[in-house]
Amino acid sequence: MTESEIDNSFVRRWQLAAALKDFREKADLTQEQAVTELRRRGGRWSESKLSRVENHQHGIRPHEVEQLLDTYGVVDPAAREPILALASRARERGWRTTYGADLPEPFRTLVSLEGGVTTIRDFQTMLVPGLLQTADYMRAVIEAVDPAATSPIKLEHRVARRMTRQHILRRPEPPTYHVILDEGVLRRTVGRRSVMRDQLRKLADVAPEPHMSIQILPLDAGGGAGLEGPFTLLTLPTPAPDVLYGEGAVTGMVFVEDRERTRMCMLRFGMLSQLALSRADSLEMINEAAKSYE
Repeated sequence: MTESEIDNSFVRRWQLAAALKDFREKADLTQEQAVTELRRRGGRWSESKLSRVENHQHGIRPHEVEQLLDTYGVVDPAAREPILALASRARERGWRTTYGADLPEPFRTLVSLEGGVTTIRDFQTMLVPGLLQTADYMRAVIEAVDPAATSPIKLEHRVARRMTRQHILRRPEPPTYHVILDEGVLRRTVGRRSVMRDQLRKLADVAPEPHMSIQILPLDAGGGAGLEGPFTLLTLPTPAPDVLYGEGAVTGMVFVEDRERTRMCMLRFGMLSQLALSRADSLEMINEAAKSYE
């Protein structure tokens, strides 16, 4: 595979791999059983090929995706058509989903990508990032953004699903996680004051961990590289390209692999890091903000 092909297909291949593996497991089939059924249906498959597809090491054509969906008994258009659309657009430079921030099954691109990252660089201007949120803060965010559309049961399900993302920071070899938060994140009361207090205490607790780096961009830093808004950079193992990730009410979820755009955001992140407080001074500000909510 050429560098250009990697650039153009990596995120979609990763997303397809996660979705197709999920469908196989829900069909209660091992890879061996799936291959046996695929061959019975006339497909040219082997266990090694299916394994490479599921481990995002091998591209897959739309007609092969159809074979897998047929084998796994995926007949519901609501589940089937988005996967086929994804397969047909697999060589686009960027991928945008408009499913909202909840990442409904099986669209778990962000979760899947985070599972393989070596470094995450995260700049946020409005909220504590999801990987560092407490359950109460997360619940308050969901209720504030979508107060009428979430029943109590669905709310708890969404919170539980989002909280599972955080396991990557607790694994034996976690990714390096560098977070820059605008000071406004500390001052914006999300939920009750006790929710904010506990959330900021959590930030203070994890800040000293060796794989973590939390910086606060003070309000008196003025204008600069952060004025265009938040973004996240995901660094994956070579030869995968860096992935730029963002989301919003208008754009939905956006994943960008274009090297020039990711390079510019990497430079912007470096500039923000220079403007932000040191780790020690940032921790002091976080602790002071937490005390203000007592």
